[in-house]
Order: sequence, then structure tokens, then C-alpha cells
Amino acid sequence: MLTPAEQLGLAGAALDARVRQAVNFIPDSTLVHVARRLAEDARASDVVYAHEGGVVETVRVMLRPLLVMPEQLGYLHHVCTRIMSALARFPELYARDPDIRKALPLADDERAWFDEVWPKVAHAEQPLYGRLDAVCDFTSARWQDSLKFMEPNLSGVGGIHLGPLAETLVMRDVVPTLSSYDPLLAVDAPRDQRDLFLQVLLDHARAIGSRGRSLALVEPKYVAEGPEEQSHLVEYYRSRRGIELCHADPRELRLEGDDVYYEETRIDVAYRDYEMRDLLALEREHGQRLDAMRALFLQNRMVSAIGGDLDHKSCWEVLTSDELAARYFSIAERQLFRRHVLWTRIVSERRTDTPDGPMDLPEYVREYREELVLKPNRGFGGAGVVLGAALSQSEWETLLGQALAVQDDPHRHWVVQAAATLPVHLFPVLDELGRTHEEPFYAVMGFAPTDHGLGIIARVSQKHVVNVAQRGGLAAVLVGYRPEDLKSSTRSPVQADLATQELRALVQRLRDLDGVIHLLEWDEETYRPRDAAEDRASQLAVLGALRHDVLAGDRLGELLAAVSSREDAGARR
Repeated sequence: MLTPAEQLGLAGAALDARVRQAVNFIPDSTLVHVARRLAEDARASDVVYAHEGGVVETVRVMLRPLLVMPEQLGYLHHVCTRIMSALARFPELYARDPDIRKALPLADDERAWFDEVWPKVAHAEQPLYGRLDAVCDFTSARWQDSLKFMEPNLSGVGGIHLGPLAETLVMRDVVPTLSSYDPLLAVDAPRDQRDLFLQVLLDHARAIGSRGRSLALVEPKYVAEGPEEQSHLVEYYRSRRGIELCHADPRELRLEGDDVYYEETRIDVAYRDYEMRDLLALEREHGQRLDAMRALFLQNRMVSAIGGDLDHKSCWEVLTSDELAARYFSIAERQLFRRHVLWTRIVSERRTDTPDGPMDLPEYVREYREELVLKPNRGFGGAGVVLGAALSQSEWETLLGQALAVQDDPHRHWVVQAAATLPVHLFPVLDELGRTHEEPFYAVMGFAPTDHGLGIIARVSQKHVVNVAQRGGLAAVLVGYRPEDLKSSTRSPVQADLATQELRALVQRLRDLDGVIHLLEWDEETYRPRDAAEDRASQLAVLGALRHDVLAGDRLGELLAAVSSREDAGARR
């Protein structure tokens, strides 16, 4: 007997297979058109990433979506919400427990800022908006067990704009073509993450009793590196939702009495793309305090306020340490953490509990290299992440030695983490000749839970470190609905009203192949270079095989039968 979760996972596998089959039946000429339109729309919509040195690249949006079913969304939302609730408690735990402070180290100036702010806001509602990076294979029978969280991001979250844009583009440019080849495939766009994020800001403004609802997004807006999301969010909210948001650099905010202003607008609630340590560095650089930013923290007008700076990768040590987790979390919470949160420890000389029992931590790291990953504790963008399985033992031990050498520097700590199994998905890729083939890509999810729904961004890459900053791409995650059964046809049904159109496209494809073959044969007899005989023979063989596949394929017969049947039906009328 299959459990309900296993049935759901197998239904996800059948759903994924149907999407892949629909893509496989789309003629290459049509897929080329879809791919070109998708890439052009991505550029026009500024789905881009600015790399160091001013290089701006269009982020690749994959040619087919990944599908998640509503029941799966419900479970994901539940787990993410429980983890975010735990993270929301960290400022309180940090303030009172020295062991938590060791697990979440702050520099002296950061600690001073925390100590200034926390007593003023300790008893207030302090919402976190964050992205929990994880892996999850929606198509596995044991899909729930495949859900593993790698790290939290609780300030300056990326993907709020790019994720929904990828969903919008795929819904518009790809899904209609998929549906024409599989009319029974039901796909919807998920809740727009931009609207979920906006609702968090508005809810907080209401909760603190703001006189108005003036919202601000604060970031280094004059630094041209990374995705330019916040300026596009401001434009989206203005044009699509009729809501004006301010877009400010921290130095553009000013404090008048107890009020924070951007130009002539009084700010009620803000969200920042700045870590506290970056704000402190900005103060040192300009020789003056950022009083307006500090006031937003002190008055609890910042979403992901002081808690946003405790989002170190070592957060997971608090949740996966038997001793620390038992102090503050229920049995049910600890069971959820054990199931879904990857074992993580700050690299230091000490004894700790490991997946194989209590051990000296450096000894465990050396011995279990192939099962572990080393990461900078407060890094981002995938920089510095190293898989033990990709290194030799000597290289791994050298890196471990370097991590141990900086174990007392709160800015340079490293963490060691259990290596996650990255799901692999096959996506259609077009070569330079316009031919379709499938290639495998690793996929990492980013889940952004709110009271109103769950936002998802999926990043894909053919490297183990999956990040847009590392030139990864985006896959739209759309909502699909459970098939009536687990059967998945190996053939795409022929729509009677589209059969003639598809048959004409197939005949045109044959004519184009014949034309290219005749051109190469003519060139063979006239201008072909002497040393190109072997290449030309190979080219003609490939084209001949493509022509044979079309002529001998089932699809041509199915289309001819459908057109003939329709003409017979018309004659009988």
C-alpha cells in the first residue's frame, strides 16, 4: 500500500512526465520560436544580473516549468512557517544565552547595535520576511523526505521580483504551446511573491498603528552589481497596484524629530538590502551615524529588523544541536528540524554531536569529507562554497586548517554542513542548429513563507553551486494539478482542430530538410573543399536520419489519420 505522501509524489512524477512529453512533441521549429520569444521577453523585462566589472547578462529562463501540486504547497508552507517561527525567536535567545551568542557570532560594533535596539523592541511584534534555501524533489515518491533546508536569508532577499517574472514569462510564452500538445494539462500561476511581500509590509504598518502607509525599500541603489530588483519592485507596485513606494539609499534618509523622511515623504515601514555590518561600514566610511536607519530599527519600523542580522548559516546549528534545540523547542519542532534541516556546525576546535555520535569536530570533518560541505558562515551568492567530494583529502584538510585559523573572527567564520542531494531535472535545450535535446540541471529552491501564502524561486545550474550570481538560470515553478491516475501516455493526443496546422508544419519541416540536403549535395559536386569530405558525409547522414525520423515517426501517421477523419466527417455533412 502506498502512503498518501507517496501517492502524491508519484502523481508529481506523472505530472512532470506529461510536461516533458508535451515538450518532446513540439516541433523544433516551434520550440525555436518559443525560445527566442522567451529570451527576448526576459531581456525586455530586465531579467538580468549585473556582474562585477559592469557585465550585464540576461538570466536564462528554462524552456519548461517545474510543477508543484496544491497539496505539496500546503506541506511546504507548513514546514517553512514552523522554521521561520523558530528563527523569529533568535533575538530573544541571543540576548539571554551565551551559547546562542557563540553559535551566532556578531562583531563588537554589531553587538553594540543589537544591545541598543533590542531592549526597545523586545516585546513588540517583529515580522521576518525571508527566503529559506532548500532542495526538494516534487517528483519523488518520498518527496517530503527530499526537503532539506540549507540556509536562511532574512534581509535583502533576492528573487522577490525575478521569481514572479520568470513565472509570468513562462505562463505567457511557453504554457500555451504545451497546452496545445496536451490539452488535459492544467497549469496555473502561483500567488505572486511581489504581492505577498507587499502584504507583509502593509500588515506591519497596520500593526504598529502608522498614521499612513508610506513604504520604503532601502538598498545601495547606486551600486550597479547584482539583480536590480528593488527599483523594479517600486515600478511594479506603482503601475500594477497603484501604490507608491520610496526607493532610497541609506544616506538619502533623514531624521526630523522622531520621524524618518525620504525627500518629502515620511516613512512608516521600510525593508533593507543591507546587513547591519554594511551599515556600520557605511558610517565609518562617511564619518557619521546613519541616524535615520537607526531610528527605523529602534521604532520597530523595519521588516526583518534586528532578527535579520542573525541569519548566519550557523542558524542551523541552533536547530540541529541536540543540546541547544532541547532548551527552547518542543519535541514536535525538533522532529521537524531533524527531518528537514541539514546538520550544520561552526568550524572550531571542540567536541560536538554529529550524525555519527559525539566526536571531536575537526576529526569528524576530516574523516567524513565526502559527506560534507564547507561554507563561509556569512557569505552569499554561492561564493566560497566547497564540496568535500570535489576535493582531494589534502585539499580538504588545507581548507579546514584555514577555517580553523579564523575561528575567532566573527566576520570570517566557516561552517561545515551535511551535503544535500541536489535534485536533477531534464530541461529542453536548443543547439546552434535549432535542434532540441534534453540536458540535466541541478535545482535549488528558495521558499519565502508569509501568512498569506508561499513564494518560490527555483534556480538551476549544471554546477553543484546553484546560484544566479554564479551564472545559474531560473525555472518557473507553477501550480499543476494531480492527474486522474498515474498513467502517462507516451504519445501526445491529436487535437482535431489543430491537426491540419500541425501537419502542414511537419510537411514544411520535411521540405526544409530536403532543401538543405539538396543544397549540401549540390555543394558536394561543386565547391566542397577537398578535405571536407568526411564532415560533409556526416552532415548528410544526420540530416537524412532527421528526415527518416519524421517520415517513419508515429506522429505523421496520427496527423494524416486525424485530417482524413475530419475531411470524411465534413463530406458526410
